[in-house]
Amino acid sequence: MTIPESDWRKLLGAASGDSALLYLYLRAGGDLEHGETALRFSRSRMECAAASLKQMGLWPDAPKPLRPAEPPTYTEADLIQEMKKPGGFNQLLGEAQRRLGKVLSTEELKVLLSLYDYLGLPAEVISLLISYCIQRAKAKGSSRLPSMRTIEREAYRWADLGIDTMEEAAAHMQMELEKQSQVNVIRRVLQLTDRRLAPGEEKLVRQWLDWGFSPEEIAMAYDRTCLKTGVFSWKYINSILHSWHQQGLHTVAAIEAGDKAPGKPAAQAQQPNQWARDAVERMMRDQEE
Repeated sequence: MTIPESDWRKLLGAASGDSALLYLYLRAGGDLEHGETALRFSRSRMECAAASLKQMGLWPDAPKPLRPAEPPTYTEADLIQEMKKPGGFNQLLGEAQRRLGKVLSTEELKVLLSLYDYLGLPAEVISLLISYCIQRAKAKGSSRLPSMRTIEREAYRWADLGIDTMEEAAAHMQMELEKQSQVNVIRRVLQLTDRRLAPGEEKLVRQWLDWGFSPEEIAMAYDRTCLKTGVFSWKYINSILHSWHQQGLHTVAAIEAGDKAPGKPAAQAQQPNQWARDAVERMMRDQEE
């Protein structure tokens, strides 16, 4: 059985033994219906492992339910009618206002209703979604709570990804917040400590992480960029990492062995890489402090 490199890198990055076992079981032709018995998993372990694989993009594609082309236009009467019903939306409304620390306006209520009614996301999943948006904003260094429009955009993303259970939402949150933590480390490695990354910059950093690079390899590319150009250049560092990715060089050892000029003295080749390792260690210590 051959496992694609991109798959095992995702599995290693997730650090989930249950997800890896389920992946191997399915890859070997195992029947999902009998997976719990074959793997000796409880129902909850099986659901969490499956949710993790879905978030990593390693789950067999399943058809998504189709939504109407355009969301309905909700009125105040629609809100009043929905709020008269016990539980459901009423409980979600109370939880949303508690988490966001304010009374939602009529327009914000309409957005919340669209997530619940139009997107069909369960109330508990929307509650987790709001919590995730708040945690993500804090992780990015923002002191402001997310707006309902920001929450709405993320909700559509979750709906498109098929995230509609607590297990899938929790797995997605864990992976995304861990990636955001890595983005913050990369920002320090790149010496961009005086500001937040622009959306396009963060997209590039996330691409590097998706390629399988750690802060250490990115620090090496940063060092080579500065030595070659004398300044930091997003385009130049991206070209270095893209070249390494195409060559299948994703670790310090692989880069040192496969991306140095023939006959180059070992000490000279390793000097920038030692600087990179030291830089990453300093950044990690600063983050812990």
